[in-house]
Amino acid sequence: MSTFVQDTVNVMNRELKPVWREPMAVVFAMIQPLVFLGLFAPLLPEMATGSALQWFVPGIVAMTALMGASFTGSNLMEEMQSGSHERQLVSPLGRPALLVGRALKEVVPMLMQVAIIVAVVTPFSFDLHLGGVVVAALVLSLFSVGIGALSFALALASKGQDWMFWTIQQTLLFPTLLTAGVLLPVDGAPRWLEVVSAINPMTYVVDATRALFAGTFPADVVLQGVAGAAVVAALGLWVGVRAMRRSS
Repeated sequence: MSTFVQDTVNVMNRELKPVWREPMAVVFAMIQPLVFLGLFAPLLPEMATGSALQWFVPGIVAMTALMGASFTGSNLMEEMQSGSHERQLVSPLGRPALLVGRALKEVVPMLMQVAIIVAVVTPFSFDLHLGGVVVAALVLSLFSVGIGALSFALALASKGQDWMFWTIQQTLLFPTLLTAGVLLPVDGAPRWLEVVSAINPMTYVVDATRALFAGTFPADVVLQGVAGAAVVAALGLWVGVRAMRRSS
């Protein structure tokens, strides 16, 4: 266990070096979420309970976590093409650590992006509840680990075929976002869409994030969000570790 932890930390530190060397890359990766905020925020209707940003911003934060983590498999594909991945496979590092360390690295840029979004919207009629934001960030961290692990597993399954990775990633990305109610509420949608939304784990993560960003801590909503994030994390790590063990 101590060897696994040490290997995981070493892999995570290796993966974080580009982030520390080029922190502006995290900002550039947020262009799309910031565009969504800039274009959609002025169109949001007034809400009796307060600013519409209180409902919209948590969805954008969850969207940023999903998109950032789902793109990371492309980095592994570049390593596979350059031969770096093969050299790591024959190193003394345990293969599970190669996957878990990469997945845990996704938490750091996600937290940086959450901080930037909150800092941008707070001056614009957004009520900041710091305690709720911190708890929501922890839930999103667990969610990001699972999505990142699934992205790495997809990269390993694609075996250097970039078109396969991007086709599957893009095909799954936007239906996941839309059925989770990130941009528009699913309430009142057709029955089939409500069913799809109910089986989408991200729906519960988004609901918990919205409640926490509003400064409320409804136990049932928060626990469902944690459970949804935990299911994604467990599934992602299980699939990812299996894929890494079979990698050649």
